Amino acid sequence: MSAIEEIEEAVRGLSAQELAAFRAWFTEFDAAAWDRQIEQDIAAGRLDALADEALDDLHLA
Repeated sequence: MSAIEEIEEAVRGLSAQELAAFRAWFTEFDAAAWDRQIEQDIAAGRLDALADEALDDLHLA
């Protein structure tokens, strides 16, 4: 059984209260991972072209 399957099985076994607590935890965990990725992309310059395009659009409006 893979780790994903084990997690799925464990989640299925949670009570409603435990599932709510897990959902809240995972939402925070996922948001933090997203924030870290965006920060890394910004630092690496991966979003520069999009920012430049948005600024160009702003100046044309």
